[in-house]
Amino acid sequence: MKGLTQMSEEFDLSFFEKSMVIREMKEEDIKAILDMQEICFPGMTPWKKDQLYSHLSIFPEGQFVAELDGEIIGSCSSLIINFDEYDDRHTWDDVTNEGYITNHNPDGYNLYGIEVMVHPEYRRMKVGHRLYEARKELAREMNLKSIIIGGRIPNYHKHAKEMSPREYVDAVSRHKIYDPVLSFQLMNDFTLMRINPNYLPDDKASGKYATLMEWNNVDYAPVTKRHFKTSHPVRICVVQYMMRKINSFEELAHQCEYFVDVAADNHSDFVVFPEIFTTQLMSFMNELSPSKAVQKMTVFTPEYIEMFTDLAVRYNVNIIGGSHFVEEEDEIYNIAYLFRRDGSIGKQYKIHITPNERKWWGISAGDKVKVFDTDCGKIAIQICYDVEFPELARIATDMGANILFVPFCTEDRQGYLRVRYCAQARAIENQIYTVISGTVGNLPQTENMDIQYAKSGIFSPSDFEFPRDGIVGETEANVEMVLIGDVDLETLRRKRQGGTVKQLKDRRQDVYRISYLK
Repeated sequence: MKGLTQMSEEFDLSFFEKSMVIREMKEEDIKAILDMQEICFPGMTPWKKDQLYSHLSIFPEGQFVAELDGEIIGSCSSLIINFDEYDDRHTWDDVTNEGYITNHNPDGYNLYGIEVMVHPEYRRMKVGHRLYEARKELAREMNLKSIIIGGRIPNYHKHAKEMSPREYVDAVSRHKIYDPVLSFQLMNDFTLMRINPNYLPDDKASGKYATLMEWNNVDYAPVTKRHFKTSHPVRICVVQYMMRKINSFEELAHQCEYFVDVAADNHSDFVVFPEIFTTQLMSFMNELSPSKAVQKMTVFTPEYIEMFTDLAVRYNVNIIGGSHFVEEEDEIYNIAYLFRRDGSIGKQYKIHITPNERKWWGISAGDKVKVFDTDCGKIAIQICYDVEFPELARIATDMGANILFVPFCTEDRQGYLRVRYCAQARAIENQIYTVISGTVGNLPQTENMDIQYAKSGIFSPSDFEFPRDGIVGETEANVEMVLIGDVDLETLRRKRQGGTVKQLKDRRQDVYRISYLK
C-alpha cells in the first residue's frame, strides 16, 4: 500500500489536464473566428473583419469565445436592443444593422444573440451550452429582461417537401425530429415566439426561415427610469475664441479658465475649443520661422495637458481642448484631446494634413479613427479638414458615435464654409449631431496665423423633432462669444429607427461598403 501511495504522488496529472475557458473576444481572435466560420457554415456569407471590429468597439461585453488549450473552438456574438421597436418579421440584417450592430442600445431591455458557432471537432463537449450560459450570466449582470435569438433550423431542408416550417418546428418540439440548433435551444430553456421568413437569405438549409426564441431572466428587476425615458439631453458650450497677442502661457490659461467657468455655470456637459488656438503662444516667442515656432510651441504640451485636466475635474465638465501641436518620436502631430471630468484623457490625431500645414509647419498625419466613451455616450473628434472626408464620420458613426466635435481654424470665408457645409452634411447622412468651434481675430506678429474667419455652430439631422433648419444654434461671424445648446440623444435614437428617412438603416451595403483598414 505504501508503494502504491508513493507511485500516485509521482504520477504527473498535468499531462492529462485540459484548460477550457469562456472569455470575452479579443482582436487577436478574429482570424481564428473567421477560419472557424468557414468550417461551421459552408456556403454562407462569413463575417467580415470590420464587422467583428465593430462588435468589439461597440459592445465588447457581449462577444464571447470558447478557448481550449489556447485554441479558439467556439464563439458567440450579441447586442442589446429594445425588441418592441423592431418589426415582427424583421430579418437578421434589420436587427444587426447589416452585421455591424451600430444599432446597439445600452439602455435596451433585451440581449439579442446574432450568432453561435462551435468547431465541428469539438462538439458534444457542451461548448455551446457554456456559451449560452455566459450570455445568461451577462443578462443577469446587466439586468436585462430577456435573451432573444433568431435560430436556424438547418435540418428543415430534409423535410421541406412534406412539412411546412410550422409543422417541422412542432415535430422538433415534440422530439419526433432532431434539429441540431432548435433542439439545442429548447434544451437550454428557450421558448418559441414565432417563425420569421427570409431571415437569412443565404441560409438555404433552413429555407431562409428562423425560429425566434426567447429566454426570460427571472431575476430581472424593472427600472422605472427606463420605462419613462422620453429624452436624454446633453448640453454643449461652443467657444468661438479670439486670437490675440499674449505674453505668457499663464495668459492663455486665464482665458481658457474663463470659458470653462462660463460653461460650468450653465451646467454644460461639454465645452469645445477650436483647432490650434494654442498657436497664440507663438505671439511672444519672437521666432520668424514658422517651423521653428511650432517646435518651440510643443514645449508647452505638459502645461497644456495639466491645465485642461485640472479644469475638467475642478469645473466638472468634459473639455474638447481644441487641438495642439505635439512632438512625438521626432514627429509633430496636430492632436485634439478629450479631457473627461473624471480626470481621464483621450486623444485624436488629425488624419488629413492640409497643404498649408505640411508646407509651413511639417505636420505629420495620424492614422486612427477613435471613438470615445463619455458619461454622455460615445463621441468622436475630427479636426477641421478631416470632416471634409465623409468616410471618417461614417466609420466613427459605425463605431457608435452620436456627437462629432470639429475644432477648426480657417483664415477666410471659403475655408470656413467648407468646414461648415461638410459638418452639416455629416449630421444628415449619419444621423448624428455635429459641433464646429473656430478661431477669430488676428495675430499680426505670427507668420501663417495672421488672420482668422469663423462662425461656430451645432447641427442636427434634418427631420421632424429636430430644429427646423437642422441648426441647434450658431454664433455671429468673427466675434468672440460662446454658444450653448442642448441636443437630445433619445430623439436621435428614435429617429434612427423610425425617421422620415433612415440613412443608416437604408444603406445598400450589398452594393457598397466602407472598410476601415486598422
